[in-house]
Amino acid sequence: MAGLLEGRIALVTGGDSGIGAACALALAGQGAAVAMLYFADETAAGRTKQAVEAAGAKAIALQADVGDEAAVEAAFTAARAALGVPNLLVNSAGLNMSDVPVADMALAQWERMLRTDLTGPFLTSRALVRGLRDAKQPGRIVNISSIHGQAVRAGGADYCSAKAGLENLTRTMAIECAPLGITVNAIAPGMILTPMNRRAQEDAAYRASLERNIPVGRAGRPEEVGDLAVYLCSDAAAYITGAILPIDGGLSLEAALGA
Repeated sequence: MAGLLEGRIALVTGGDSGIGAACALALAGQGAAVAMLYFADETAAGRTKQAVEAAGAKAIALQADVGDEAAVEAAFTAARAALGVPNLLVNSAGLNMSDVPVADMALAQWERMLRTDLTGPFLTSRALVRGLRDAKQPGRIVNISSIHGQAVRAGGADYCSAKAGLENLTRTMAIECAPLGITVNAIAPGMILTPMNRRAQEDAAYRASLERNIPVGRAGRPEEVGDLAVYLCSDAAAYITGAILPIDGGLSLEAALGA
């Protein structure tokens, strides 16, 4: 039986680990060829590439700084040469919250966060749309946001602002890209057990204290985010665009946040 994404070509940023790697594997599992962009960890990117190929999909791993315009354009050129015109994009590359209050935050920290978490998705999305517009093909963009795109946290001004901006970029592009047959949506994860949440994986008491605030009573798995990305990239989600979909076990519900 053909997969949901048979014949599609995906580009996944941050594909070397965590949610990005899970998305790359999930897309490959449904038949998509995958180009994975990674920033520094070539070894981890190689492992993900091998796993994608083991699933029977074509794969390429490309080093790129998503906040660098020339690097992004070069990555898309390489992906097209190796796999064809990408028609699926998952923007997962991102930095963790700095936990530094605004009064103590260096401008360099603020700019570094926005460069990766907001400018990066802008550059990759622009490249994808230009390629699809020229090829007259439809496509899908899935941005990985966060529940902190709407729920703020002290010490997270850089991260929360970047994710809020990403969600509005998602909505704006959804309107602009609809006539082109390109849908643009965002996934807003809550507590997901990734390398960014290493303490929650290594400290059982700390993890339990966090899970008590989650209505379903547990943290999420990266694979669950990958499954949602597959759905949003599939034909089944063709009538969904501009949506910000939480995947957080109910954590972002007002009743839960106010408990």
